Amino acid sequence: MNCQLCQIDKINVVIESQYCLFTQIPQKVLKGSGIIVPRAHRMSVFELTEEEWIDTREMLQRVKILLDEEYRPDGYNLGWNVGGVAGQEIFHAHLHVIPRFRDEPFAGKGIRWWLKQKENVRQ
Repeated sequence: MNCQLCQIDKINVVIESQYCLFTQIPQKVLKGSGIIVPRAHRMSVFELTEEEWIDTREMLQRVKILLDEEYRPDGYNLGWNVGGVAGQEIFHAHLHVIPRFRDEPFAGKGIRWWLKQKENVRQ
């Protein structure tokens, strides 16, 4: 299998646990953001085991502490994309953790803002 998220040793791992890890990819736009990834290959969040769910929640709490200390965000967006139509580009489950800041141009626009635009209405 050629899954880039299964190549854990090649990812910038920030925090590790038994069932998952948190990684950040350096970028200019979404500074501080990263993903929580199960160690086992799971195509989507719907395939996580109970142990992976528990570990993901615990990892999310650890990540929040880290990001609060390092970046002091004013809020967060959290999200799973499942399937290509929903924006999933890497078919290995991963939870996006995105710090948000009140001085950014799209402050106040949540993860559903784009979906609620009239251009997205289904008939």
